Amino acid sequence: MSDEAEPLALVVGGGSGIGAALVAAHRAQATRTVVWDITGERDMTCDVADPDAVGEAVARTRSDWGIPDRVTVTAGVGHGGLLTNVPVDEFDRVMAVNARGPWLCLRAWARVMEAESRAGSFVAVSSISARLADRSMGVYCMSKAALSMFVKVAAREWGPLGLRVNAVAPGATLTPMLGPVGSSSSGRSPWLTAVAGRTALGRLGEAEDVAQVILGLHDMAWVTGQVLECDGGLSLHSPIDPAGGGPGG
Repeated sequence: MSDEAEPLALVVGGGSGIGAALVAAHRAQATRTVVWDITGERDMTCDVADPDAVGEAVARTRSDWGIPDRVTVTAGVGHGGLLTNVPVDEFDRVMAVNARGPWLCLRAWARVMEAESRAGSFVAVSSISARLADRSMGVYCMSKAALSMFVKVAAREWGPLGLRVNAVAPGATLTPMLGPVGSSSSGRSPWLTAVAGRTALGRLGEAEDVAQVILGLHDMAWVTGQVLECDGGLSLHSPIDPAGGGPGG
């Protein structure tokens, strides 16, 4: 096992997207970093929706690397569909990955760190969709809203243990979760052009943008229970803002 005196970061879902950008950012700072994922470059395979897999990954991480002092859960799935049409099994899968998965991962480490009297910082990746009513994305919105509230309650419960719990809430970010539109460069897709036009800073988010915010939250020793929106100002847009050209502009 490596020297536990050295800082150790764990990125759950670090095989692609925001997670991979965070792994690169940690390693650029010479921070030892362990990656869990089900695809991409990873140190171990772990499906966060599977409690047994999470338990096994925790045990192996402790054995091979030690106890992380920075844990970030970036694992998540996107979803689209009107509420009246979504099959029950799709609802269950989205909730299992986006809400139950972070709970399983972070509570497992909270238990370990309580037993070992270790302090630490936890960050989960939520979304601005946690507070915005996106038509045809209702299940995704619900899953991220649950995650955002989990972070707040966990911060209250685990604060006395020396554990800080926060979340970041990105907007539209160019990652594989966007699907085919996410593989287009900024401005190439009409949809992406419209999103960039509604973003106050005038461009789409990149995975590296969000990774830097996560690093910042891990360093903010007096911040806990917060959901920090990092969307370039996308969520500031109102569909009835006259400056935007009227309803939907």
